[in-house]
Amino acid sequence: MSTGVAPPPADAAEICAPATAASNAPLQALVDDYLRVLAYERGASAHTLRAYQRELGGFAAFMGERRGPEENPDQRVDRIEHTEIRAYLATLYGRGLSKASAARALAAIRSWFKWLARAGYVEQNAASLVSTPRLPRHLPRVPSIEMMNRVVDSVGEDAASWPARDRAILEVLYGCGIRNAELTGLNLDDIHWSNEAILVRGKGQKQRLVPLGDAAAQALRAYLAERAARLAAAGKAKGNATPALFVNLQLRGLGKTGGGISSSQARLTTRSVGRIVKRIAVLRGLSADVHPHTLRHAFGTHLLEEGADLRAIQELLGHERLSTTQRYTQLTTAQLTQVYDRTHPRAK
Repeated sequence: MSTGVAPPPADAAEICAPATAASNAPLQALVDDYLRVLAYERGASAHTLRAYQRELGGFAAFMGERRGPEENPDQRVDRIEHTEIRAYLATLYGRGLSKASAARALAAIRSWFKWLARAGYVEQNAASLVSTPRLPRHLPRVPSIEMMNRVVDSVGEDAASWPARDRAILEVLYGCGIRNAELTGLNLDDIHWSNEAILVRGKGQKQRLVPLGDAAAQALRAYLAERAARLAAAGKAKGNATPALFVNLQLRGLGKTGGGISSSQARLTTRSVGRIVKRIAVLRGLSADVHPHTLRHAFGTHLLEEGADLRAIQELLGHERLSTTQRYTQLTTAQLTQVYDRTHPRAK
C-alpha cells in the first residue's frame, strides 16, 4: 500500500540534509521532507508513515486555513506559536476525537518540530510547550495462564481454516511475545533452529533474537511440513516459492516479482492474523476484545508472574524504555488487588 512518500534521492546524504534551512519553506513541503527522513533514514514502517502523514498533514492544513496562502509571511514555520498548536488540538476535540487521538497528533507534531529545530528551520520546539492530554489508564485484560494454555492446545478445524498454521501462529505470538507486524514479517531464514531462536525485526528495523520454546518449535515444524506440501502442489500453476514464513490459505500473490523481506508473495497480512486470533479465542471462551497484542501482553505478564526479571522481559519484548515494560508490573499489581479484595476478610 502506498504511503505517499516520494522515493529517496540518488544521493542518500540528501535524505538527512535539507536543501535549505530557510524558514519560509511551505509547511507541507517540510512535512514531506520529514516523512522522507522517517522512511529512509530511520526505517519507519508503512503504518507509522501513514500515521505521521495523516497527523502532520492535518496540522499543515489547519495552519493554511488559519493563516492563508503559502505566500503569506505568517505561514513561516518559525512563526508558529504553541498557542496555535493548542488551538489545533481544540479543533480535534471539536470533531469528537478522543484524548488519545489528540495525544497521538501532538506526539507527531512534537517529533516534527524536534527535527525542524535540528535542521535549522526553527530555533525552539514550540510543541514542547504544549502539555500532553491526561489519558485514563486502561490496563489490558490478560487471559490467565490456564486460559492461554487451553486456547493454544485446542486449535482445531472447528475454529481454524488451517489448524497447523493457526496453531503455530498462536504458539509464536504467545510463546515469543512478538508483535503482529513482526510475526507477519518473518521469513523462513529467520528461524535459527540450531540456536533455538527467532530473528525478529522490530520497530525502526531494530533486530533482536527471541528464544524459540519447545512448544512453538514443535508447532512450527508441523506447519512447515504442510506449508511445503501446499507450495509444492501449487508450484506448477503458481510459479516461484516465497520467503514468507506464514502464508495465506489460497497462496494469493505467489509468483509475483519484487522479492525481499517486505515481499507480499503469499504473505499473511496483519489483518488476517487478527481475524484468526479473534475467531479462535472467542470460540474457546475468551472475550471478544482479544487481538494479537493481547497475546503479547499475556507473554510479558505471565513471565513476570512466574518470577522473570523486568530487564529480561524488556529485552524479550524489544521495548526501548523500561517504563513501557513496567506496565506489566501495574497489571499484576491490579490483579493482586482484585484477589485481595475478593478473599481477605478485612477487605470486605
